[in-house]
Amino acid sequence: MRTEGEIATNTDPTGPWSLVVPLKPLARAKSRLGRAVGGDLRPRLALAFAQDTVAAALSCRAVGDVVVVTDDPVAGAALAALGARTVPDVPAAGLNAALEHGARAVRARHGAAAVAALNADLPALRPEELARVLDFATEFPRAFVCDAQGIGTTFLSAAPGVELLPAFGGASRARHLASGAVEIVLPGLDSVRRDVDTGEDLAAALALGVGRFTAGPAAPLVAAGDR
Repeated sequence: MRTEGEIATNTDPTGPWSLVVPLKPLARAKSRLGRAVGGDLRPRLALAFAQDTVAAALSCRAVGDVVVVTDDPVAGAALAALGARTVPDVPAAGLNAALEHGARAVRARHGAAAVAALNADLPALRPEELARVLDFATEFPRAFVCDAQGIGTTFLSAAPGVELLPAFGGASRARHLASGAVEIVLPGLDSVRRDVDTGEDLAAALALGVGRFTAGPAAPLVAAGDR
């Protein structure tokens, strides 16, 4: 696992990208994970995943700011403390509507900014891997990264002045391809692709090395697995 010193929030963000991170209310987040970790730990892990995702994103040299779309006051406060800007999920119409709302919030402040949607459940995210993704994405109007299963999507970008057109959920890789977005297939992007929905996903993220926020509540799970 990574230690606390390995992720430091960028206190002087200068990168060209604005990231939008959507997060459900913690009481409803990561429902499938609850089968593996229990109902009490599930919301704690959901918040920890988001904290590690946002902390890594804000540490990425290519990122200028992070906007979190959430109606959860606890999560909003915790992520704002890391340096993210939080906006309420005004549409309240699902994931893709939340992402479009977040992109509008970015561009209301920064004009026709380069914007990207990033899943909130990437606890092993490495800033350098995210930077490679963003550098590649600058060459295309829209680009995306599929998840580790090769079915869903963890990242979707839109160049300045280009609509994001998110189609997340389920088999979103195929929908993003059909929409004209370019798939980013660079090697060495394991941390960007490793979202966590199940106990098996969490085990894989732990093997990659999670951030400090996830490492704490996940420690009993690691200890149990070592017995």
